[in-house]
Amino acid sequence: MRIRLLTFLGIAALGVTSLRAADDKALGYFSDKPAPAAPASSGYGATTLVGVILLGGAGGWLYMRGRKVQITGRVARRLVIDETKSLGSRQYLVVASYEGKKFMLGVCPGRIDMLTPLDESPVPRKAE
Repeated sequence: MRIRLLTFLGIAALGVTSLRAADDKALGYFSDKPAPAAPASSGYGATTLVGVILLGGAGGWLYMRGRKVQITGRVARRLVIDETKSLGSRQYLVVASYEGKKFMLGVCPGRIDMLTPLDESPVPRKAE
C-alpha cells in the first residue's frame, strides 16, 4: 500500500519538475543569450492544475482501493481459522471458531466435513 502511495508521489513530483524545466527561464541558463522576458502570467496554468488534481485523485483512489480495512462500519469477524494441520495429499485438519464455538473440520479436495465440535477446556499433553 505504501509502495503505491510513494510511486504516485514520485510520479507527481517528476511531472511538476518536468513542467518547471520546460519554463523559458530554466532553459535560459544553458545558453549564452540573455533570459527572455517573463510571460504576463506567472502560474503553470489551468491545464497543469487540472492534471495535478486528476493525478492526486487517481492516486488516492488506488490507495483506498488497496486498503484491507473498511473505512466505516468495521465488523468484527465471527468466523476464524484457529489452527490447521496438513495430512498430506491436499488433506487438512482445521480447527475453526464461530461465535465462540470451536469445530474440527476435515478438508480435502471437493469436500469439507465437520468431524466434531470441540469444547473450550484444553486437553493435557503427555511429555515426550
